Amino acid sequence: HFTLHSARRLRILAIMMTGFRLNFTPLKEPLGFVKLVEWLTAIFAFGSCGGFSGKNIVTVLCGDGRNQTLDADFHYPFRLADVPLVAGNATICNQSVAATHLVGDSASSAEFFVGVAIVCFLYSMLALLAYLGYMHVYKDSDFGPIFVTGLVFLWLVCSSAWAKGLQNVKDATGTEGISSTLALCTGSNATCEVTDFANLRTLNISVVFGFLNMFVWAGNAWFVYKETRWHSRKFSSQPGPGRQQVPAAI
Repeated sequence: HFTLHSARRLRILAIMMTGFRLNFTPLKEPLGFVKLVEWLTAIFAFGSCGGFSGKNIVTVLCGDGRNQTLDADFHYPFRLADVPLVAGNATICNQSVAATHLVGDSASSAEFFVGVAIVCFLYSMLALLAYLGYMHVYKDSDFGPIFVTGLVFLWLVCSSAWAKGLQNVKDATGTEGISSTLALCTGSNATCEVTDFANLRTLNISVVFGFLNMFVWAGNAWFVYKETRWHSRKFSSQPGPGRQQVPAAI
């Protein structure tokens, strides 16, 4: 005696074993096309954040008119507390300065953001494969709306967290953040100023793509819901000509 769940799994496995049925028609429909958009936007999201590396140049203006420079190199995943501003005991403006690191840690928000983007990238790629070749397998699945709605929520959370994390990175590597971190800049005649900033354009773009992904996946959730039995049952219960059940989406 097989349970209904086991019988369904065996039926799906049997259908999959019939072979890959390539069909590009779903790409012409909103639900298929949006998968391609999600795949691309996920690439831009994790690519613009995960591959970042930059350097701010800090100019220390000594009281005697001399200038010295320090490098603040930082990169993904932005564990700033591990980034040395002064690598070891050094003499700056005729003063002994102990080893000093930047302050802050945005690794959790950055890695969360990149992790969600990679999961969505892989899911979109697999979903495209299913749409183009195995649409016949997913005709009875209602799992899609629940999963996609969860991804919409994850995009909202991770994008908001990463936007705050990025602001923390900007504050910690800016003039005020470095001046408050390096005792030399506050306890003597020397002043510190960031004179050359790293280009954070790609990080700003990653935040934009994060929220863009949220809206794209929200649209996907609506299209997925429209192609499930929940939506078709809603309309089939209304008076009117009979409606043909459409395949559920993923």
